[in-house]
Amino acid sequence: MAVLGLGRFGSALALELVEEGEEVLAADMDPRTVQEHAGLLTHVVEADTTSEDAMRGLGLSEFGTVVVAIGTDIEASILTASVAVHLGVRNVWAKAISEPHARILTQIGVHNVVRPEHDMGQRVAHLVRGRMLDYIEFDDGYVFVKTRPPALLHNRSLAGVGVRQNYGVTVVGVKPAGGKFTYTTPDTVIRPDDHIVVSGPQLKVEAFARL
Repeated sequence: MAVLGLGRFGSALALELVEEGEEVLAADMDPRTVQEHAGLLTHVVEADTTSEDAMRGLGLSEFGTVVVAIGTDIEASILTASVAVHLGVRNVWAKAISEPHARILTQIGVHNVVRPEHDMGQRVAHLVRGRMLDYIEFDDGYVFVKTRPPALLHNRSLAGVGVRQNYGVTVVGVKPAGGKFTYTTPDTVIRPDDHIVVSGPQLKVEAFARL
């Protein structure tokens, strides 16, 4: 895997990948940044990531996945992503710092665009508003939420409440106090001190979590 750009996002990503046993080639245009990461990553080089010749020389096309982790320099981000796409990388990820930036990256052929600050801001906003303990959006408008059970579920089975039929969401997992998460069945009885995982359309899940 290759990570292009070693700012805060790229550095954290590359170091985490190495920690998980991945071999990582990282490239950055700043010699000081490259020196700081020497010995921490599998391979780290000083290179102009916007140059097709430089990236071809690094064998970028041979990598199955390339992450363009450049954020604040939008021009460098777009040019670097364009080079990766043009070289035929099968799976190009890129960081975007705005909606227009994300749209351009998508238009030039980037396969996966992420907006870490935006996504984290949305996630935290959902968490601070109510009972939700964790919040993950898997697709536009479809979410998984870890939350405390609303009072209507206390000491009742999921079938008895008719969660899916009446509220349009699914309780997919339950974690008793001091226990571990397990899959639910229609006969699962929810206790007041349980934690539950609820999935479904965003608005319906949020409404259910506020009950």
